[in-house]
Amino acid sequence: MYKNLSDNLFNWLNKRLPVKSFYEGHMSNYYAPKNFNFWYYFGSLAMLTFGIQILSGIWLAMFYNPSSKDAFDSVEYIMRDVKFGWLIRYIHSTGASFFFIVVYLHIFRGFLYGSYRKPRELLWIIGVIIYLCLMAECFFGYLLPWGNMSFWGAQVITSLFGAIPILGEPLVEWIRGDYTVSGATLNRFFSLHVSAMPLVFVAVIVLHLTALHEVGSSNPDGIEIKEKKSIDGVPLDGIPFHPYYTVKDLFGVSVFLFAFFAVVFFKPDFFGFFLEAPNFTPAD
Repeated sequence: MYKNLSDNLFNWLNKRLPVKSFYEGHMSNYYAPKNFNFWYYFGSLAMLTFGIQILSGIWLAMFYNPSSKDAFDSVEYIMRDVKFGWLIRYIHSTGASFFFIVVYLHIFRGFLYGSYRKPRELLWIIGVIIYLCLMAECFFGYLLPWGNMSFWGAQVITSLFGAIPILGEPLVEWIRGDYTVSGATLNRFFSLHVSAMPLVFVAVIVLHLTALHEVGSSNPDGIEIKEKKSIDGVPLDGIPFHPYYTVKDLFGVSVFLFAFFAVVFFKPDFFGFFLEAPNFTPAD
C-alpha cells in the first residue's frame, strides 16, 4: 500500500515538475570521464562549503543587529548567550576559510588539466566570476563584527578605490555611503552580504553547472568523451555520474568534514584573517 502511495505521489509530482528528467539529465544519465582523480573532489566540496555558509549565515542573521551601536554587542551575545551560538559562528568563519581553500585547489586543477581551453572557455570565465563574487562576499562579511580589525580593514580596502583618477573620491564615498566607514557602511555591507551576493552566487553557480554539463568535464588524459559514443548515444569513455562519482564524492565529503570540524572545535582561530576574535574592542 505504501509503495503504491509513494509511486502515485511521485507520478503526480513528476507530471507537474520534471523531477525524473532532471535526475536523469544531471545524475544517472550524465556521463563523466572514467579517470577522475583526487583533484576532482574540490568542485563538489566547494558546493558543500557554499551550503554550509548559507545555512549558518541564515542562523546568525537571526541574532545579528546591523547597527554601529549594537553590532559588536550582538556578536558578543551570539558567542556567549545564544545556545550553541559560538559553534554556529565558528562554523561560519571557518567555512569562509575552507571555501577559499577548496576554490583555490579547484582552480589549480583547472590550470593543471587545461580546463580553460576550448570548449570550456565560458565555463572558466564563469568560474572566475564565482571567485570574484567570493572575494566580495567575504569582504562585505568581514566588516560585520564591527571590531577595530574589521573597521580598519574596511577603511583601508575602500580607500584603494580612491586611487582611480577623477572618479576615485566620489566612488569611495558611494561605496561607504559616507565620508568614512560608518553605520551607513555597515548597513550597506550587511544587506549585500546576506541578500544580494548570495542571490548572485546562486545564479552564477547554476550557470557554471549548466555550462559544465553542456560541454562535459575535462580529465587528466584530455579525452573528450562526447566525441566517441555508442549507437545508443552513450559515451564509450564515460561512466554515469551516479552512483560511481556520488559515492566517491561522499568519501571526500567525510574526510573534508573531519578536517573542518577538527578546526572548528580545536583551533577555530587558526584562519585568523577571516575571523575577528570576539574579545576585540568595538569600533568607535
